[in-house]
Amino acid sequence: MSTVDLSQGRHRVAVIGASGFTGAELLRLCSAHPTFEVVVATGDSQAGTAVADLYPSLAAAYPDLTYAPADPAAADGCDIAFLGLPHGASQSLVPDLLDRVGHVVDLAADFRLRDDGLYPTWYGEDHAVPDLLASAAYGLPELFRPGLADARLVAAAGCYPTASTLGLAPLLRAGAIEPSGIVVDAASGLSGAGRPPKPNTTFCAADEDVTAYGLPGTPGGTGLGHRHTPEIEQVLATASDGGSLPGSGDLSVLFTPHLVPMNRGILATCYARPIDPTLDTAGVLSLLSDAYAGEPFVVVSERSPSTKATLGSNAAHLTARVDPRTGWVVVLCAIDNLVKGASGQAVQCANAVLGLDEATGLSAIGVYP
Repeated sequence: MSTVDLSQGRHRVAVIGASGFTGAELLRLCSAHPTFEVVVATGDSQAGTAVADLYPSLAAAYPDLTYAPADPAAADGCDIAFLGLPHGASQSLVPDLLDRVGHVVDLAADFRLRDDGLYPTWYGEDHAVPDLLASAAYGLPELFRPGLADARLVAAAGCYPTASTLGLAPLLRAGAIEPSGIVVDAASGLSGAGRPPKPNTTFCAADEDVTAYGLPGTPGGTGLGHRHTPEIEQVLATASDGGSLPGSGDLSVLFTPHLVPMNRGILATCYARPIDPTLDTAGVLSLLSDAYAGEPFVVVSERSPSTKATLGSNAAHLTARVDPRTGWVVVLCAIDNLVKGASGQAVQCANAVLGLDEATGLSAIGVYP
């Protein structure tokens, strides 16, 4: 029988907003973590319900845990509080939580954007605590590891931004592609829409159907497109030390998400123009391989990425090509949207701020078939 080394002690964990898919995934991942102990899981809509009744898959790990109302006081003394709340809900809780817990890792978009002026434009309302934006570390360790050390507040990267920027950022930082005119097409499984059913996510609507959504220029809409667009642009315009990349003022991304009839996964296909016309497939693959050498969760190969290969894992599978006919660079990235795109990313960030190995409690091996 294997034993767990607890030489670093236990870490008390609160999961605020644990009844949705990302919250349930956090509970699953925390149950396998050698130092994490979930002491409270909140879910206002499920308060009083046993975790095992809502998610029988978690029954063995949490036979006695019951959802509590979302009260910050319930997290008192915890080392980490994960927030799996709807966008906009974290802003009112985080200031109080920072006085009660060691670190906060928010899975929503509430603290991802540095410019508070973007929130009314893309999220429809002013930011409630803009003074906290500058202190929030962006949670994508492979691209922004230095900012995570000892961070009190981490804004875990979004699912679409993770899949698209892991492929594009190393090429921009190497000066290999033009910052303007970048195109990202990304397809996501239905779990990305959340647990509450919506008209376009019911079985009859989604089965055997693929649709694009969040389209820019939609008549009668804002005309802006999907709200992850400014996050993608912010990440791609930023160096690993948090400064601006040269030429980032010209950066623009046309982003189109698609909903596909699978439970989990994102496949992002990204297009950009090379700066050096002699850049070829071997060269762009070499840039990606060098950028992610030693990273436990990033796999760079010549294989076309598959969402099923990443299922249940914190892995990101990447490849790239240079089309000799059109000259375009094409980069592809597959992730599990609930793990590397959400809860696994959050655990990886929590490991970093706690001084643990980032891979603790996480797997890079997908579940197949």
